[in-house]
Amino acid sequence: MYRWKTLSSEYLHKSPFGNIRKDSCELPNGIVIDDYYFNEYSDWVNAVVITKENKIVLVEQYRYAGEDFFLEVPAGKKESNETHEEGLIREVMEETGYTSLRKPFFLGEFMVNPATQNNKVKTFLILEAFKANEQDLDETEDIKIKLFDFDSFADQLTTTKIKTQIFTVSAYFMAKNFIAENLNN
Repeated sequence: MYRWKTLSSEYLHKSPFGNIRKDSCELPNGIVIDDYYFNEYSDWVNAVVITKENKIVLVEQYRYAGEDFFLEVPAGKKESNETHEEGLIREVMEETGYTSLRKPFFLGEFMVNPATQNNKVKTFLILEAFKANEQDLDETEDIKIKLFDFDSFADQLTTTKIKTQIFTVSAYFMAKNFIAENLNN
């Protein structure tokens, strides 16, 4: 297997939310794709936040493209002057008002959709969280905080009793696995 060769690139759209690029690519077998569309986004951070009472802290918000309300782990992107961990802690505090005195555990980093996007999601686990402040939302955010028992939340996910997205599902099971392997001794 060999990498594709980029013959040319043209930006079709640039914004603070991301860019759309059209590339011309040559495949290893010589076929040329003249209109391969590529989305450039910043890396995202998200966290499974678990309180001292073993509750998972989730945010519920309307998602325009999904045309419904979704329960999700707190998430966002880091600012240019922040590390991923700092951005995560800020995003969790802004969206939920929760924080922890413990350092977050890094669970993993994954490409979001490497077929058409260049960004990654970096997932963390925050333990012994507590409510320290009220939410500090952007003017475009309308977020409701929901708490569920962490151990039984898998039942909610696997029986599709809630609407969520893949990052919440993967983050939850990564956290559950990490806790079982590293913290339940």
